[in-house]
Amino acid sequence: MVRFPRLTQLGVAMAAAAVVLAPTAHAVTDDVEYVAMGDSAAAGPLIPDQDPDLNCFRSEKNYPRVAAELIGAKLTDVTCSAAKISDFSTKQYGVVPPQYDALKRSTDLVTVTIGGNDVELVQAAVSCLNLLPEPAGRSCKDRFTAGGRDELAERIDALAPEVDGMLEQIEARAPHAEIVVVGYGTYLRPGGCYPIQPVWARDADYIQSSVDKLSAMLHERASAHGAEFVDLAEVSRGHDTCAAPQDKYYEGVIPTSVAAPLHPNAKGMQAFGEAVAKGIQHADS
Repeated sequence: MVRFPRLTQLGVAMAAAAVVLAPTAHAVTDDVEYVAMGDSAAAGPLIPDQDPDLNCFRSEKNYPRVAAELIGAKLTDVTCSAAKISDFSTKQYGVVPPQYDALKRSTDLVTVTIGGNDVELVQAAVSCLNLLPEPAGRSCKDRFTAGGRDELAERIDALAPEVDGMLEQIEARAPHAEIVVVGYGTYLRPGGCYPIQPVWARDADYIQSSVDKLSAMLHERASAHGAEFVDLAEVSRGHDTCAAPQDKYYEGVIPTSVAAPLHPNAKGMQAFGEAVAKGIQHADS
């Protein structure tokens, strides 16, 4: 990938600002054009304040906004809740412009979080809810792995060529841009926390392992295309849906802050934005 000179300047500017002004410094790099793409994990549904255009349930405090402020970039945020890769090239809901349309030859930086809706991970997680302990109810892991197969793993493997096509489209439309793929985080700790989150332990481990498989595939495809990858799994470890309200980055089935269930909250978006900004700085230092 071609590294655009202004992003190299960005890394230098951020490093210099950090030395002179300490941890709260913002680099003065308003000429960096940043496009944020992706689904609800990037958009931040219900987190105050929401974009007045409610088609996408996009927060004005999502991780792209946080990262853009930290690096001083000019942001075009086209993240949209419920987005799939197909929505990058067609109108979502018939009214939201294709996300690819935001990309230009002058674009310097692109971040993208996508794939969860393509493989229906949220729907799979919801299907794992059991209000009663074992053996009442049915294990979603047993259902998804019946017959010696792993349905969610197969969906993730099948998505890889679409991710390749997406990255090729971004490269073609924004040939000078640094591309940063942002993974999904740690939603459930090992063994879960039944009944705080009503998912049996083995099912919690299965769902989180599927999230991790998706992120690993995104990382692999990003690397194959010369793109950067920001891993949110470690950033969010200990801040999952089982954590105390003041510590969690993801909301559970019943939210304890204003955010969509099974999605990042404002604390999470702040932490993820900081991680993305650091990833950009590292890539261009």
